[in-house]
Amino acid sequence: MSEPATSAPPAAKANRTFLVVVDETEEMRVALRYASRRAKATGGRVALLYVIDPSEFEHFMGVREIMREEKRQEAEETVKKLADVVVEDSGQIPVVYLREGNRRDELMKILDEEPSISILVLGAGTGPEGPGPLISHIVGKASAKIRVPITLVPGNLTQEQLDAVT
Repeated sequence: MSEPATSAPPAAKANRTFLVVVDETEEMRVALRYASRRAKATGGRVALLYVIDPSEFEHFMGVREIMREEKRQEAEETVKKLADVVVEDSGQIPVVYLREGNRRDELMKILDEEPSISILVLGAGTGPEGPGPLISHIVGKASAKIRVPITLVPGNLTQEQLDAVT
């Protein structure tokens, strides 16, 4: 005898984590809303990766530590604001990863280290300069090394278009 269908998402989908790499672009915000809505629709959750560039710390030791702390505080404030967006759109508090280093390298490391991440969601720039350096790297040289599907969200999607695809 078969069991009755339920309205809860299947268990496999409940563990789905959508990783968004945080930057200051408008296309990242579109990707974040997309990931949040997909997480809500599938019973998954959102993870945010914020990478602080260490090249800004090339000064004397004391100045370097002050700059590092200021950048860390700025990162935490940015992630807090974005977490509020995720909670509003998905109903869940996101997982947050704060790292120092090269954005591409840290992204590859987090994908290797965190088996819970199941989908990488990136916002694609729509200007003449192309989709962005991270996307160019990932769909080029790094594509063979990535273990998760990649969702590229056009950065110029409107709220209505996001509603239609999520």
